[in-house]
Amino acid sequence: MRTAQQILADSAVIAVVGASRDPFKAAHSVPLQMQRHGWRIIPVNPTVDELFGERAYKTLADIPHPVDLVNVFRPAADAVQVVRDAATIGAPAVWLQLGIISAEARRIAEEAGMDYVEDRCLAVERAVHALTRLS
Repeated sequence: MRTAQQILADSAVIAVVGASRDPFKAAHSVPLQMQRHGWRIIPVNPTVDELFGERAYKTLADIPHPVDLVNVFRPAADAVQVVRDAATIGAPAVWLQLGIISAEARRIAEEAGMDYVEDRCLAVERAVHALTRLS
């Protein structure tokens, strides 16, 4: 299993399940920060058409191209289904944001052979390791 730092370094396209249009929520500011550092952010939110200048999709299955990482901004109870959906689309890694922990989601990810991170913030990890995708 790759470390959180390796997952970020290896990923170019991040699908963000639960991405928010509210600029005061972490589900908006974290993906926006990742985008500003060069990652392509694909918002997954059934209530919006576009976020961060990218088309938003209702579900992971609706995204018409591969993603490198599925980032989850949903409650732990919802994370189980999100991880199942991530496995179905062949995502190589799943990342549950700070405060989101699920033993069942971890089990599903491990059984599917996916890298798994929980209870950590993408933006904090990016900053701590000074990662960027900008040239």
